[in-house]
Amino acid sequence: MMKRTILILLLITGFIGLKAQEIITDRPDQTESSSTIPNKSFQLESGVYLGNIDIENRSERISLIPTVLLRYGLTRTFELRLVEQVVNLKNKSTSENIFGFSDLELGAKIQILKKETINSEIAFITHLLIPTGTDSLTNENFGSINKVAISHVLNDFLDLGYNVGYNYFFTGNGDLTYSLALGVGLSKKVGTYFEVFGEIAELNDWISNFDGGITYLIKDNMQLDFSVGVGLNQQMNYFALGFSWNLSEKQ
Repeated sequence: MMKRTILILLLITGFIGLKAQEIITDRPDQTESSSTIPNKSFQLESGVYLGNIDIENRSERISLIPTVLLRYGLTRTFELRLVEQVVNLKNKSTSENIFGFSDLELGAKIQILKKETINSEIAFITHLLIPTGTDSLTNENFGSINKVAISHVLNDFLDLGYNVGYNYFFTGNGDLTYSLALGVGLSKKVGTYFEVFGEIAELNDWISNFDGGITYLIKDNMQLDFSVGVGLNQQMNYFALGFSWNLSEKQ
């Protein structure tokens, strides 16, 4: 029933993503933007994520309250990044609750290509995962999270973005990650998207998901978002609400 409800919501939100707004965010979709934020500006992207996952003997309810991404534009093409999450993990079989912080992520985004003549952008994103999380929530090892983000402007209201990445946590083979998002600006204030995303865990197990959502531009530098997602080859679903705010020297 939950999966069917989410699929209906996705169809209602439409087939498409974020577009032509002053503030450019890395949420709510899983596809990271290929743009860095403006030089000497600070951007907060935060939200609440509520999800369920049922895989083999694992049945959990996951609440991220909140997720936080902080971004600072060090130059026109280079930004610093920090990610932290407050996590509540509930085992639905035993009702056991784990509450605390996830591992801290410190990173950077570097814009490699930006040419209006070809309407395309490329950026490289890298994060160092530091095992600072609460017991039972920490990965216990340092890790490296990396993505190449590419986007193309297809016309005045439609764009395409995709990421390819590799995560390694100093054990096993690591995970290949992927995402593809198609987006449209419905108006100057409203955008919507749909997306496929997932990973090849340990270079062996293919995991695929689908999500979609809506953004609303409150002001040129403030945005609200709503998104829902569902697993395509796993029992997973979620919904999320978020807020993003950019502060620059001009404001």
